[in-house]
Amino acid sequence: MSAVKVLSPRQTPSPVDPNLSTGEQVLQLISNPFQASIQYNAFWASLATSLGFSAALALLFCFVRPRNNIIYAPRLKNADKDHAPPPLGRGLFSWVKPVNKASEPFLVEKIGMDAVIFLRFSRMLRNMFLILGLVGIAIMIPVNVTLGSKGASNGSSAFTVMTPLFIWGSGLWAQVVLAWFTDLVVIYFLWYNYRRVHQLRRAYLSSPEYQRSIHARTLLIRDIPSQMRSNEGIAHVIDEVNASGATPRTRIGRNVKVLPDLVEEYEENVKELESVLAKYMKNPDKLPAHRPTMKAPAKYKGTTANGKVDAIEYLTDRIRTLEMKINDIRERVDSRDAMPYGFATYDQISQAHITAFKSRGKRPQGTKIRLAPRPNDLIWSNLKLSRSTRRSKRIMNGIWIAVLTIIWTPINAGIAIFLSNLSNLALVWPAFRTSLNAHKGGWAIVQGIASPAITSLVYLVLPVIFRRLQIRAGDVTKTDRERHVLRNLYGFFTFNNLIIFSIFSAVWQYVTLVVEYDRQGNDTWTSLRRGNLFLVITTSLCQISPFWVTWILQRNLGAAIDLAQLWHLTYVWFARTFMAPTPRQNIEWTAPPVFEYASYYNYFLFYTTVALCYSTLQPIVLVVTALYFSIDCFLKKYLLMYVFVTKTESGGQFWVTIFNRIVFAAMLSNVIIAIVVKARGTWALVAAIAPLLVIMVAFKWYCMKTFDMDLKYYARGGMQDQENLAATDKHHPAEKISSKFGHPALYKPLMTPMVHAKAKHLLGEIYRGRLDSEGGQSTTFSDIAMQPMSPNKPPPPDVPFEIVPEAQQDFHFYRNRPEFRDQAGDTLSERSQTPMSMSGYGKESYNSPPSSRPMSPAVGARTHTPPQEYRGVPHRKQFDQSHVPNQFRTTNNRRSVEGGDLGLRPHGPYTDPYGQYDDRTNLLHGVGDVRTPTGEFMSMDRWRSPSQSRDRTSTHTPVDELNSGYDYFRGRR
Repeated sequence: MSAVKVLSPRQTPSPVDPNLSTGEQVLQLISNPFQASIQYNAFWASLATSLGFSAALALLFCFVRPRNNIIYAPRLKNADKDHAPPPLGRGLFSWVKPVNKASEPFLVEKIGMDAVIFLRFSRMLRNMFLILGLVGIAIMIPVNVTLGSKGASNGSSAFTVMTPLFIWGSGLWAQVVLAWFTDLVVIYFLWYNYRRVHQLRRAYLSSPEYQRSIHARTLLIRDIPSQMRSNEGIAHVIDEVNASGATPRTRIGRNVKVLPDLVEEYEENVKELESVLAKYMKNPDKLPAHRPTMKAPAKYKGTTANGKVDAIEYLTDRIRTLEMKINDIRERVDSRDAMPYGFATYDQISQAHITAFKSRGKRPQGTKIRLAPRPNDLIWSNLKLSRSTRRSKRIMNGIWIAVLTIIWTPINAGIAIFLSNLSNLALVWPAFRTSLNAHKGGWAIVQGIASPAITSLVYLVLPVIFRRLQIRAGDVTKTDRERHVLRNLYGFFTFNNLIIFSIFSAVWQYVTLVVEYDRQGNDTWTSLRRGNLFLVITTSLCQISPFWVTWILQRNLGAAIDLAQLWHLTYVWFARTFMAPTPRQNIEWTAPPVFEYASYYNYFLFYTTVALCYSTLQPIVLVVTALYFSIDCFLKKYLLMYVFVTKTESGGQFWVTIFNRIVFAAMLSNVIIAIVVKARGTWALVAAIAPLLVIMVAFKWYCMKTFDMDLKYYARGGMQDQENLAATDKHHPAEKISSKFGHPALYKPLMTPMVHAKAKHLLGEIYRGRLDSEGGQSTTFSDIAMQPMSPNKPPPPDVPFEIVPEAQQDFHFYRNRPEFRDQAGDTLSERSQTPMSMSGYGKESYNSPPSSRPMSPAVGARTHTPPQEYRGVPHRKQFDQSHVPNQFRTTNNRRSVEGGDLGLRPHGPYTDPYGQYDDRTNLLHGVGDVRTPTGEFMSMDRWRSPSQSRDRTSTHTPVDELNSGYDYFRGRR
């Protein structure tokens, strides 16, 4: 592939001279890496392919969507009636009208504040670039073409003439005017949307959902000194800044030590056992000749065969051992030492927020007081870190990010120079040149795939790397972690992919010129001045500007791929076709995917930064960016309404972070414009731009002082609660801070291994050998006893598996189970379980019938009183039945439906949460909504008499104050 000549105002560089030495050729390529890879006519090819493929994928989506609601509308199936999106018709474009009609207040209730803030942000960028694009195409391009055509050569391309490359002197005032206009447009849209976000946030803080959540009235206290680590000590600390005068209920954190690691290992072993069984019993009618084996761990002391052990036996024993350890630690956790963190809960939200506001900048007794996040938002392992430890971890985190950025810089340059154009690599590697000439077709495919594949892979891995670095840095909430991941991603992208990628060649050319002038006998200052850094940078930026135009055009294809869910469909198809997925994996694949706010915000911010920085250098980029946001903001609205969920709702806390990045992008564009006008103009032009930097900083300060405190605090003085409490000291009897804000490892029910129903008849054969060897002793794990099996003995009443039929391997049946609830996100699991919905204050929100999904005893305990035989032996901890060790439980033979002759764990639409047969005598109990085939809700209340409805509400089972089960207290936040 021959090198493409790149135009500059003074010369037309020739391709790399093959007669130069290898080192000189590399230096020449580095000095201008875009001479072969940037082709000006690529714009039309990119436009055609991007819009063509995007339209094809969108049309494919329209045809496939009505027949695949599990993939393209999972929220419609899994959300309750108070939070479900509007139903969709089966027409090709029937999805357009509901998405277009959905208003912002409606969306706040349905998809949450974080999703609404994202959509508002995307609309703001769309409107902003529509205005800037109109100005660019109607004013800036004609000005550049008119003033620059006089100095351009006859062979100059249209893209070169549209830049200020050939404009000198007073003609550059148009760049200054556009810089002022751009900043004023950015300021207006940021100010307008800041006000709107402020209104949304205040409405959110006054909503029934927030007003009735316990975390809204709770403070998180960290860095508690050792002498104050008690409930009384926390109260003493709070008294120093307690402006409200109310007395909170306090709870000191307890040291759970290895319990979280044990629970994590337990879950990993359960999933591994499920995978082993799924592969072994993939074809139940023809089992493999040998049982599955696995490499014995280093600490394993049992008998091995060639270093391997029976996988089923080992994992079963390991799960049983881990459960015994977990239950033992759970029973003794109160005897552990206290931790340097705790919680204080008030009776009114105003009391907590006023105290938190008064605590800003203060450290009573050396502690840090802040509003408590949602319990599921906490990163529990970091709460115990001391102040000095967090500081050192943050320093190390910054060093690692800097090292990662520096390491990626030469790799990024190498991809741009060599991998994106293999002919450049052939110039400096003779052996590869021979192979390239002999196999041009094959290497052409490699060239077309390798560069974008490696770049995309790195960008997929980067969020994972930054997320883990932030956890190691000591972030105490997932929201803080995601905001910091966004900050690091944006800094990495802007520095490596924009600044370094754009001006690397300019800096290299400047250094080369300075060295050359120095060799001619000039002094260093003269060489630096003659090099004309500003002119070299301007020329380089104008030369590579078409690259960013074509690059943003290709982003439209990414938006269409998101809509079509191609990656998810491809992966699931491959896994189900060529692998042996477990029932748990099948269930997880039908769950609504989680929306990665940090990644999507970073992409949008990076596109915005590129467009603003090149707004005067290549005005067509404004039009291309406006086209992208016009398409994607509508597609993202559909995806957030019907496909994606918010895993951890922050209530719109991303806004300030993205606001700061937009302000920085505007200031960076001003710096670039100042460089351009200085290169071909005078310092007077630079002086005309300089005030913009001060204006942007002052605008940031104004918004911070005007809005930020109201965004964070519900009240800063005076009582404003909407709860209608009869008295300030009213008690909330259904709350128990130790459970609500207790470590999940203490309360989360343990997983039960899942097995496909088609293989249930094989379980006796699989377990016979191991159980017979135990001399008739029963083994227990995961809440179910398992008896020995032999051909001459009757089958046991229970085996430790959950049998899952094919028809019920759907997330809809498991969305409220603890092990799946986190995957559902706050907008499906938490909000759908809140008795008082955001739209119906005082109106009971009915969920799907409890008997329609498998539930553990802990889940069932929320609405049913368990039978006596399932309550276990009383002990001093009064834990939920699911946490009582099996050896302390009383058991009985239960009637089995799904289990057949083996007496398997009952499962299905006619079993209650305790595994007992429902006998269809209580079919309508708890039913709140039934969906028609179109997705509409049909309330079951219409068949109840008024007295029945009143009875149902009035006879609701009271909450037991001693019940500290994880499921109940996590059910309502």
